[in-house]
Amino acid sequence: MIYLRLYWEFFKTGLFTIGGGLATLPFLYEMQAKTGWFTVQDIANMVAISESTPGPMGINMATFTGFTVAGIPGGIIAPIGLVTPSIIVIVIIANILERFKTNKYVQYAMYGLRAASAGLIAIAGLKVAQIAFLHPELFKETHNIQDLFNPIAIIFALALYLVYKKTNKHPILYIAASAVMGIVLMM
Repeated sequence: MIYLRLYWEFFKTGLFTIGGGLATLPFLYEMQAKTGWFTVQDIANMVAISESTPGPMGINMATFTGFTVAGIPGGIIAPIGLVTPSIIVIVIIANILERFKTNKYVQYAMYGLRAASAGLIAIAGLKVAQIAFLHPELFKETHNIQDLFNPIAIIFALALYLVYKKTNKHPILYIAASAVMGIVLMM
C-alpha cells in the first residue's frame, strides 16, 4: 500500500509541477504535512543533496523521499510516479502542438504558466532561505531577537553570492566548497 501511495503522491506532484525541481518544493511541504514521511528539515536536506548530486533535482528529491519511506523499491517507485505525468503530457502535446503553436490562446497560456512557475520557484527559494537563515524555534524559547537569525549562514550565503558574481565558475565548485565550509563551521 505504501508503494501505491508513494506513486500517487509523486504522480500528483509531477502532474501539477511546472518549472523544474524547485517548483516541487511546495508540493513536498504539503506532502510532509499530510503524510509525516519526513520533516521540514529533511526537505532542506533533500534540496542540498539534490543540488549536489547529478541528475534533475525533482527526480533526486523523489528518489530520496521514496528511499527514506520505503527503501529501494520506494526509491524507484516515487520518481516513476513523478515522471509519468510528463511522459503522458509530452506524448499528447507532441501530437497536437504543431497545429496549435501559433494560436494566441496557447501563447497566452504559456505566458501564464511561466509566471506561475516563477512564483512557485520564488516561494520554494524563500522557504529554503527561511530554513537556512532563521531559527524560529530557538527564538520562541529565548525571545532573544539575536537567536532568530543564523548570522554565519547569512554571511556565508552573501560571500558565496559575491564570489559567484565575480568569478562565475561552474556551480559544482560552489557546492563542493559549501559542503566543506559546512563541515568546517559545524566542527
